[in-house]
Amino acid sequence: MKKSIIICLLALLPLIIQAENYPYRSDYLWVTVPDHADWLYQTGEKATIEVQFYKYGIPTDGVVEYSIGNDMLPAEKNGKVTLKKGRATINIGTRKTPGFLDLKLKTTINGATYNHHVKVGFSVDKIQPYTQEPKDFFSFWQKNMEEAKSFPLSYTKELAKEYCTDKIDCYLIRLQLNKRGQCIYGYLFYPKNAKQGKHPVVLCPPGAGVKTIKDPLRHRYYAENGMIRLEIEIHGLNPTLSDQQFKEISTALNSDPNGYLETGLDNRDNYYMKRVYLACVRSIDLLTSLPEWDGKNVIVQGGSQGGALSIITAGLDQRVTQCVANHPALSDMAGYAEKGRTGGYPHFNRMNGMLTPEKIQTMAYYDVVNFARYVKAKTYLTWGYNDDTCPPTTSYAVWNTLNCEKEALITPINEHWTSDATEHGQMEWIKKNLSY
Repeated sequence: MKKSIIICLLALLPLIIQAENYPYRSDYLWVTVPDHADWLYQTGEKATIEVQFYKYGIPTDGVVEYSIGNDMLPAEKNGKVTLKKGRATINIGTRKTPGFLDLKLKTTINGATYNHHVKVGFSVDKIQPYTQEPKDFFSFWQKNMEEAKSFPLSYTKELAKEYCTDKIDCYLIRLQLNKRGQCIYGYLFYPKNAKQGKHPVVLCPPGAGVKTIKDPLRHRYYAENGMIRLEIEIHGLNPTLSDQQFKEISTALNSDPNGYLETGLDNRDNYYMKRVYLACVRSIDLLTSLPEWDGKNVIVQGGSQGGALSIITAGLDQRVTQCVANHPALSDMAGYAEKGRTGGYPHFNRMNGMLTPEKIQTMAYYDVVNFARYVKAKTYLTWGYNDDTCPPTTSYAVWNTLNCEKEALITPINEHWTSDATEHGQMEWIKKNLSY
C-alpha cells in the first residue's frame, strides 16, 4: 500500500489570513511552536509548546491564561504563564491513549481579549474508530441502491449561460430521484467542444447546510483541464434561489442550518441522509451515462460534509476510481458515547437526546468509517490538526480505516479550511492518477 504523508508546516507563516487563529488585518499575532516539528508524539511522551505573541511584529509581554484538554472535550488542566520578550514555554503533558491534546490560550491587553489554540497528536497511527460496522451494513445499502436504481434515470439539462466561458459550458441539472418527485440540483460543467468518449467525470457533493451553490465558477479549472464536473446540492432546492430564500427555507425546516442531520435518526430507514447518500450514487449514474465520459475515470471530490459524501460514494459505488476528500465530517459520530473519547461532526453530544442507543445504532449505518472499509479507489485525504469542526481525531479514524491505495496531505495549522492552492493541487493529483 502506498502511503505518502506530506507534512506542510505553516506555523510560522503570518500571511495565512483565512484561519480562525489568524484574524484578517489583526495587529496581533500568535505563534505556537511544538518541540516536535511534525506536531506528533508517542503516547507517554511529553509535549512542549513554545508560545510567542506579537503586536505589529514586535514581541509583546503579558500574562497568558491557558487550558489543556483532549480534542473537542472539556479542559482538564488550567494555568497561567508570563510572556518574557514575547515568549513562554508550556509543557502540556501527554496522553496515555492515542489522540490529540488541545492547548487553548488567552491574553487580555488594554481590555481586548485575544485567543489562540494548537493541537498535537499522540500515536495517531493507532487511532481507531468507536463506531463498529453493523452485520447487515453491506446488505442494507445494496438493497437500497437496487431500489433506487429501479427508478429510471431522469433529469433535465438547461444551459446556464451566466456560468459559460470561452473555455467551458455549464448546465443546470435537475435529477429526479424517485417516483415521489424528490430531486437534487447541480451545475454540470463541460470543457468547451467536449468530445464523445474522451473526458473523466467528477462528482462534487456540498458542505453542510441548506444553501445555494456559492460561486459555481470557483473550480472552473476542472473543466478547463478536460474534466466533466457535477457540483450538486442535496436538498432538492434550485440553486438559482436567492440566499434569503434559502435562509427562509432552512429556518422553516430546521432548528439550525444543519438541523436536517438530526431528522429521522431514530430509524435507519427514515434518516434524512439516506436519500442524500443514494442521490450521490444516482449522480454517478448520470455522469457515467454521458456520451462524453471516457468510460474509465470516475472521481468524487469534496470537503467537510462533501468530503464525507465523497468517501461514502466511493464506498458504495465501485465505479469510483479516485476519491479526494478534505477533513471529512460524519466520521465516528457516536464516539462521544464513550467517556473521554472524541466524536465527529455534527457533534451530537451537544444536542439533547441524540446519543440514545437507537440513534447510535442508526449512526453506524451512516458513518463514514464504515463506508471507508469498502473504498477501493485511489484516495487522497487532507486534514488539519487545529480543526474544531471536523477534528483531527476523527480524520485519523477514517485514514486508519481506509484499506486502499492512499495519500495524505496533512496541514497541521489548518482549522476548518483549505487554501486555494491546496484545492487546485487536488485537481492536479486527480490528473496525475487518471487511467488512460
